[in-house]
Amino acid sequence: MSLFNNFSFAGKKALIRVDFNVPLNDAFEITDDNRMRATIPTITKILKEGGSVILMSHLGRPKDGPTEKYSLKHIVKHLSELLGGINVQFANDCIGAEATDKAAALKAGEVLLLENLRFYKEEEKGDIAFAEKLSKLGDVYVNDAFGTAHRAHASTAIIAQFFSKENRTFGLVMEGEVMSAEKVMHAAQKPFTAIIGGAKVSDKILIIENLLERATDIIIGGGMAYTFFKAQGGKIGKSIHEDDRMPLALEILAKAKAKGVNIHLPVDNVVADDFSNSANTKTCASGEIPDGWEGLDVGEKSREDFAKVILASKTILWNGPMGVFEMENFQAGTKAIAVAVAEATQNGAFSLVGGGDSVSAVNQFGFNDKVSYVSTGGGAMLEYFEGKILPGIAAIKG
Repeated sequence: MSLFNNFSFAGKKALIRVDFNVPLNDAFEITDDNRMRATIPTITKILKEGGSVILMSHLGRPKDGPTEKYSLKHIVKHLSELLGGINVQFANDCIGAEATDKAAALKAGEVLLLENLRFYKEEEKGDIAFAEKLSKLGDVYVNDAFGTAHRAHASTAIIAQFFSKENRTFGLVMEGEVMSAEKVMHAAQKPFTAIIGGAKVSDKILIIENLLERATDIIIGGGMAYTFFKAQGGKIGKSIHEDDRMPLALEILAKAKAKGVNIHLPVDNVVADDFSNSANTKTCASGEIPDGWEGLDVGEKSREDFAKVILASKTILWNGPMGVFEMENFQAGTKAIAVAVAEATQNGAFSLVGGGDSVSAVNQFGFNDKVSYVSTGGGAMLEYFEGKILPGIAAIKG
């Protein structure tokens, strides 16, 4: 494979796997078009070079074949607008005569969107025959759907084998995601700080264990911190925790100590007497939360401590919030992390924000353009940092 910008698309039909799995309301209006916007530079470059574009994507999780609710025809008008008014053609199927005929008739500068890939069960099954039918629609294959790179589906992994190495490449979204992730995991400048938040240790255990081999510092916040406190004999009131993961929490602390990795847990917490934005609140030292109260954010001292660690870092990975940031009274911890990461980035650190809640937080607080890279990947990014090989990446590189 070659880098996308070194690829020549003149006179070629580019079959692009995009991630247009966007949320639609009951009137079939798009409520968040970020995934569509992200891939516009990839499409535009190909068109400007004199290529034509055939787009394929999934939408939602249709169970019984074609359904109105999950038809990609609902996004055609908006896609045309995003592409500056280009008339986007639509095929009512992703394989078969209509798709084949419309793809064959495409002229340079034209765009064709295929119907939802998941109207066929063969897509998620990674069916070879289905992948081969899709492959015949284009001359070159471009994978620009990082959000589905961890799935071995027909259009994301299986299809690549029907194109030579010279005729398959990542798009700009995929390339940016892969290069940023590889920079953090395989070429990180030290100190390297990983900020891991979220509710459960069980959700993040693989990523923490993988980071113990790479990071110099790991900040642990969010609900998962209370499992660590309880495992160490602390009082956590009615805070969220996982009793069955307490031995694992102690094991992580022991492994980190043996490897010389600094684990930073909150030293204080904002606690509430109810899981509500209007609850009574106070600040308690970690491990000293009274019965009937629950920790919903990290306290002011913790925010200061974490900021010091972040500002001393040259590489930063952030995955997961420090508290229930959706509630205004419990967002100060997560916001403090965002401020510190932005400042460290301005000072020359490389920062990667990945995972749905962290991405929501940087967007909500207006810091998305103040960090080095914001991943659109969600599950794919998480699996990459867990050390797993992603089929969608391996297929292009293979």
